[in-house]
Amino acid sequence: MSIKNASTVCQATCLAICSVLALFAQAPPATPTAPPAAKPAAAVIAGIPVNYDESKVGTYTLPDPLKMNNGKAVRDAKTWNEQRRPQIVQLFETQQYGVAPGRPAGESFDAVDKGTPAFNGKAIRKQVTIHLSKNTSWPEIHLVVYLPAAAKKPVPILLNISFGPMQSAVNDPGITPQMVWDLKTYTKVMPPAVSAIFSIGRIPVEKFMDAGIGIATFDYGNIDPDTPTGFPYGIRAQFMKSGQTGEDDRAPESWGSISAWAWGLSRVEDYFETDKNIDAKRVAIHGVSRLGKTVMWAGAHDQRFAAVIASCSGEGGAALSHRDYGETIAHLMAPSRYPYQFAANYAKYGGFPDIAPMDANLLVALIAPRPLLLQTGSSDTWSDPKGEFLSAVAAGPVYKLLGKQDLGTDVWPAAKTPIFTNGLNYYMHEGGHGMVPTDWDIYIQFLTTHLRPEQ
Repeated sequence: MSIKNASTVCQATCLAICSVLALFAQAPPATPTAPPAAKPAAAVIAGIPVNYDESKVGTYTLPDPLKMNNGKAVRDAKTWNEQRRPQIVQLFETQQYGVAPGRPAGESFDAVDKGTPAFNGKAIRKQVTIHLSKNTSWPEIHLVVYLPAAAKKPVPILLNISFGPMQSAVNDPGITPQMVWDLKTYTKVMPPAVSAIFSIGRIPVEKFMDAGIGIATFDYGNIDPDTPTGFPYGIRAQFMKSGQTGEDDRAPESWGSISAWAWGLSRVEDYFETDKNIDAKRVAIHGVSRLGKTVMWAGAHDQRFAAVIASCSGEGGAALSHRDYGETIAHLMAPSRYPYQFAANYAKYGGFPDIAPMDANLLVALIAPRPLLLQTGSSDTWSDPKGEFLSAVAAGPVYKLLGKQDLGTDVWPAAKTPIFTNGLNYYMHEGGHGMVPTDWDIYIQFLTTHLRPEQ
């Protein structure tokens, strides 16, 4: 898929998730095929040139995750955990994603489906509404959970944050259909029947059940509509500061939509801690594209998550910003694109990433020592799969300091050549942005290794 096509599909799809009709018109078939061969990438996006020439990347110096703000070296895990790690978290909070609130006081959980056999008896399905406040006008998270029916003990689980309602992510007629935003009217509407979700396809629930791993998913639009005009209808509007009127006058370090979606993942983890059938200490999180960025930040910020799988997270996620290749901070923060997804402070580094005190190698380092899988696509030049690999290479010293393995090489591997370790992991499928069906098998292999399900 070309970068022009990938960018257009991603933008149109994510907006249409909320307004529905366009999303479902573009939805891939129930059994997705491999992406088409790449076409020449667009040279200009949002009026900003895009570089796809390795010879023009230039030289750059990355911030050192193991050097304190005062210049002192970090030589042990205690210093990392108690001093350096909090410094880096604060950087990303104030300069990139925005500062999110803590757990809401009025949070509660309503199991509307307490456990029903599904998928020919292989799974037990639960449906849960997570109330974020006692105020019924607040957004709610509608979650579907599948647990192996044969499990005798609490199971590990993969939590997927999806681009659409649960009935679109899973082919299960027993799901109670959920409504989505229509951006023309900003009312909730019931979407038409669909076969799959952009860049992901239907979740293969039975494969997870066979592996002894639970799977859960919810719609990111439950938390915050993915559009610059959606602020009044999302969770961020419920936490406005005194004097703030909306998106346009939020404070420079105020949370954007990615931080809000990540906050939503943490609220699901709150629920998992109450479910005796789920091992809340063995929860991995997964997202694609902008939701790949979301799980990177959620995993970095909330250390309760045991593992992270980020698919094609690109710029603003696992790809290096100091490296001028593909999408850049300037592209992300262009007024016509996605400034609402980030802290307003992030815009000041557009065109000047060399002055940014943070980069993706620090974000990867924040996930250490927990296992991380970066899944990319060989022709996804816009998201810079090599930049994601180099980011993990540069974060390797932190994993080693904390007793885990780095990638073991600085040579970018060919497509379909996975690097698996007990710490950093990397896999590039042959194809473009998002996922191909065989990526699920790689995910299950990764999860089986690190979450150790009972067989």
